[in-house]
Amino acid sequence: MPVSVYIETELGAFTVSVDTENAPITAANFLAYVDGGHIDHSTAYRIVTMANQPAETVHKIEVVQWGPQASEDNPSAFPAIPHETTETTGLRHKHLTISMARFDPGTASSEFFISIGDQPQLDFGGMRNPDGQGFAAFGTLIAGGDVVLKIFGTAAADTEYPPEPLKFLRCYRA
Repeated sequence: MPVSVYIETELGAFTVSVDTENAPITAANFLAYVDGGHIDHSTAYRIVTMANQPAETVHKIEVVQWGPQASEDNPSAFPAIPHETTETTGLRHKHLTISMARFDPGTASSEFFISIGDQPQLDFGGMRNPDGQGFAAFGTLIAGGDVVLKIFGTAAADTEYPPEPLKFLRCYRA
C-alpha cells in the first residue's frame, strides 16, 4: 500500500506517494529517513538542467537532488541499501518521479532526486550511469508539482550546485 509523505520547503510544500509494494527496500529506506527526522533541514543542493551540465555530457538529465548530503564529516544515518533497478520494480523515471541518488549499485543511502520530465536514461539500461543499472525509482509526486518546478527554476545557469541551496524544512508521513 502506498505511503504519502508531505515535504515542506522554503518555496512551499509537495506530497509524494511512496511505492512500498514495488520498491520495498528503497521505500523502507526513505521512510526510515523521514520517520527519524533525518531529512528535516536538508537542502536541494543540486539542480541539474539541460543548460548547466558540461557540454561533453552525452546523456543529459533534469533533476532536483536533495537530502542531508552525506560526507565524511556528516555520515548517512543508515547504511547503503541494495539497488532495486527499474527492471525489477517496474517503476520508471517519469515526470516528478522520486528516486535514489547513487554512485555504484548498492551505494544509495540518504540522497534523493525528483525527475523533471521523463528521464528514461535513468532507468535500467539507460546510460546516464555507465554501468547501465539505472537508479532506484520508488514513488511519485501526487501534489505540489508546481513547488518542485519552482525549486527547479532556481537552478544556476552555469553549475549544477546552487551557491545558496534551497532549504527543505520538514518531511513527515501525511
